[in-house]
Amino acid sequence: MPLKLSLKPGEKFVLNGAVVQNGDRRGVLVLQNKASVLREKDIMQVEEANSPSRRIYFPVMMMYLDELNAGRYYDEFAQRMGEFMSVIRNPDVLAECVNISKHVLGREYYKGLMACRKLIEYEDERIGHVASGVPESRAAG
Repeated sequence: MPLKLSLKPGEKFVLNGAVVQNGDRRGVLVLQNKASVLREKDIMQVEEANSPSRRIYFPVMMMYLDELNAGRYYDEFAQRMGEFMSVIRNPDVLAECVNISKHVLGREYYKGLMACRKLIEYEDERIGHVASGVPESRAAG
């Protein structure tokens, strides 16, 4: 099933590891086959992985963007998820952690990545942290 991206002027995105930028007009890009695509707003830089939930998001993002080397990032994901789950008591958040882990184990990295947003939102509600790398409640393409 094709993926249709509507792009703002100058909007950047990553396509199979390459950073691509739209020109000076709105544009539409239709991808006809499977590809790893993340919009600029969903990309987190390593220095933005500065809270427990963001330290889960970052390795999942890397697995999604670099699927051939996903194993390189899995141990970091597993460690950070284990740490997070060991201090959380909210059953809904724990269920979301299990959901994310299932997606990652099933190599459904994009689904896992989008589910990580719920952890970030949960954490932000409790500690008031808002990072510039991953805005709240905005899904990619």
